[in-house]
Amino acid sequence: MRPSPSAAVPVQARRAKPLLTLNHPGAPCTNLPNCDPQPLLFSRNSPPSGGVFDLDRSRRRLEEIERQLAAPNAWDDPEELTPILQEKSRLENDLDRFLRLDRARQDLEDWLNLSGEEESEEVLEHLAAALEALRSLLERAELEILLADKEDRLPALVDIHSGAGGTEAQDWAAMLLRMYQRWADRHGFTTEFLDFLDGDEAGIKSVTLRISGANAYGLLREEKGIHRLIRLSPFDSSGRRHTSFASVDVLPDAGKEITININEEDLRIDVFRAGGSGGQHVNRTNSAVRITHLPTGLVVQCQNEKSQHSNKESAMQVLRARLYNRELRKAADEKKAQYQDKDAINFGSQIRTYTLQPYRLVKDHRTNTEETDVDAVLDGAIDNIIRSLLLYRHAGKSL
Repeated sequence: MRPSPSAAVPVQARRAKPLLTLNHPGAPCTNLPNCDPQPLLFSRNSPPSGGVFDLDRSRRRLEEIERQLAAPNAWDDPEELTPILQEKSRLENDLDRFLRLDRARQDLEDWLNLSGEEESEEVLEHLAAALEALRSLLERAELEILLADKEDRLPALVDIHSGAGGTEAQDWAAMLLRMYQRWADRHGFTTEFLDFLDGDEAGIKSVTLRISGANAYGLLREEKGIHRLIRLSPFDSSGRRHTSFASVDVLPDAGKEITININEEDLRIDVFRAGGSGGQHVNRTNSAVRITHLPTGLVVQCQNEKSQHSNKESAMQVLRARLYNRELRKAADEKKAQYQDKDAINFGSQIRTYTLQPYRLVKDHRTNTEETDVDAVLDGAIDNIIRSLLLYRHAGKSL
């Protein structure tokens, strides 16, 4: 049951500044920030078309899936149920998103109606909080709607490699790894190391990280490219300013959802002794696996597990993801060749600069998005940058 507008709302109230008098409920709320005077409409029974969410049809489909899962022998082959369980999860997320938006809309309307009767400061503060809550939910819904490609919903395989520069670059690669781990934690995503190679003195030389969660690949896909760091080096006793580079690649983890035929004769499999830290067993046996796909020249390796079998399985999973991504890129390049403006500005491979000295700024060179709270960005607060990239791509511009 929804609390009445006079009840306390468990949302941190944000006072609108300056605090002015509201017009009647039908008039534009010009005294509140980011207020859109247009009515907020949600269709519960609208016909399915394009981006319109059909509530009743989604509920019927969810009930059908639940009956199917409750049937006898439904779980005899769990692998066959994977696509159905994923569809169930997506439907539940869609329904939950709709209901949260609808509740937030109704709360805003309740406070707006009350403000026409009682123009107290407390009511206006709650109205501003309700408006901010709805705005935040709409931004999240917009983000999910932008992720329309079928591969966007897949887990992401994030490859990070340090550039030239030794310890300085390896430390920067470790900072990027932490940034993506913290971002995943903020979204409740799970992370798993598939490959990890320590740096010589500090940081990492390379890492492959699987990030699993709703639309993980779609959110991270535009992170691939060269990331540049400018700072006063903690490894330089003279305190000089250094520029470091690290490359990031993001692949969709197709897993078992998509069949990718790989002929055994097209593979060269090498085993070797794992390097770096990892325990005596890892370093004393030939447990690490390197696989070369001869037709394409793609090379993957895994040495994070103690078992050679487990490392080979992980390496094959990464190889499938790379081959799948190769086909996606080929199709995207063909499509881009048809529409791309030949005079478009080419920013090169450097996609983002993180400046810590002499000023503090993170700038994405594709969208010109800037963030001044560098510490927050390095702690995983990259949603605003991701949203800008999605909107930029959705507008049909080349990244």
